[in-house]
Amino acid sequence: MRKTPFVILSTLAALFLLFLTPPSSQVFAQLDAPIAADGESRFFYHETPLTRNGLELHLSRVTKEFVEPTRDILLIHGLTYSSHVFNVDYEDYSLVRRLANFGYRVWRLDVAGYGRSERPDDGFLPNTEYAVEDIHAAVEAICKFERVDQIDLLGWSWGTITTSAFANRYPERVRRLVLYAPIFKGIGEAQVDDAYHANSWEHASEDFQRDENGEIDLSIVDPAVVATFCSNCWRYDKDSSPNGGRREACVPETTSLINLEGIKCPTFFVCGDKDPYIDLELFFAAPGKTPLGSDLVVLPGGGHAVMLEKSLYHDFQDAILTFLDKE
Repeated sequence: MRKTPFVILSTLAALFLLFLTPPSSQVFAQLDAPIAADGESRFFYHETPLTRNGLELHLSRVTKEFVEPTRDILLIHGLTYSSHVFNVDYEDYSLVRRLANFGYRVWRLDVAGYGRSERPDDGFLPNTEYAVEDIHAAVEAICKFERVDQIDLLGWSWGTITTSAFANRYPERVRRLVLYAPIFKGIGEAQVDDAYHANSWEHASEDFQRDENGEIDLSIVDPAVVATFCSNCWRYDKDSSPNGGRREACVPETTSLINLEGIKCPTFFVCGDKDPYIDLELFFAAPGKTPLGSDLVVLPGGGHAVMLEKSLYHDFQDAILTFLDKE
């Protein structure tokens, strides 16, 4: 299929970003090192050593200079790409920095085999059950490090399956839960034979909405956002990601993947109404199956990556912050 000039330009821009940006070992060589400026103040990055099941896990925290943090939140990534997805470094798209501006210590975890966490030999090992215990290890480390008893938790896509399962198992540790683009049920039966998924530039861009020609719809997403996101996918996740979660998700649509009745904390459900993975009937019924104080927002015209869509990302961020600010 012939590429539009805009898509070619965005690809070139992404390649430029990929090779221009220094390796993460150089960028994040120090704990509490400044990583970005926002006006006259800076954001600080901190890594907390964490090992589980013999594998080193990447657990990081971002805070804002001159903003006294009052809460902790842990962000959990989806099926293929790791925690960098929450920190797209273009204009004010970064959810991480918006939360830090709001007074959060913003934590992110790469589940084993993803991003900057150590990789097991068996890519089927990091499934939902395994990820729940990685999340548990991270939450315990956060609570100990910050001397708190509870944190807030947000998951995107497969991350809604893992975080909701964690909330079922360890309810005492979760104050509020945000399920962004929740995968309530199987996405369709399919054979998953390879332990690791073969990542590609094209696959990294699949969650962006398409126009009638099958190209990324640049009226919905900024080309620089696509370039930055895809560059980070290649930089951090490289050419493969674990397939344990994918094998569990590729089951008949009659299979439930989230136990809402087992969640004991107020829960926020947020999605775009053009998200192909969302069953809106299940979505609208979800708050009634979770505790008092739960709520939902549907963003009209939004896709699976609504947090990166130029007319909706502010609404997405605002909706989450409004929910989290409630006592």
